[in-house]
Amino acid sequence: MNWFTLFAVLILFWFERAKAVCPVCTVAVVAGIGLSRWLKVDDTISGVWLGGLLVSLTFWTDGFLEKKKVRFWGRWFWLALGYYLITILPLYFTGLVGHIFNRLWGMDKLILGLVAGSFGFLFGVWFHFFLKRKNNGQVYFPFQKVVLPLIPLLILSLFFYLLT
Repeated sequence: MNWFTLFAVLILFWFERAKAVCPVCTVAVVAGIGLSRWLKVDDTISGVWLGGLLVSLTFWTDGFLEKKKVRFWGRWFWLALGYYLITILPLYFTGLVGHIFNRLWGMDKLILGLVAGSFGFLFGVWFHFFLKRKNNGQVYFPFQKVVLPLIPLLILSLFFYLLT
């Protein structure tokens, strides 16, 4: 095991608690990306899970910075922009994004999936908090916080699977 991997694993134990999106959601999204690549799944589906991962990472980082009282104007926007740029730019410069034959509805399949997955995950998080607010701060079922953000990703994955 190299030092970077060891450092990445150890830093995960440093986080005490994420308030917006739990670590299980992020692990599930990462597992979905890895599985889709291994199974040679279409880029739209990989993009859906990548979009969910980026939104989850943005929530995680935002919660961490809030806990450390690091505040600045547009924090969530700048975090999201940073995560999307450090993800999309390397894909673009290595040729994985932007190929003329890898398009659906005139848009790159990976980018299309990424946008759809981002909005789907955001909707799932919003719906979780909406239901929780309607139920006096209580969840309706165990692991609601995990399940609701993942359901839109699963639905979008099925949609793109049937479409492509």
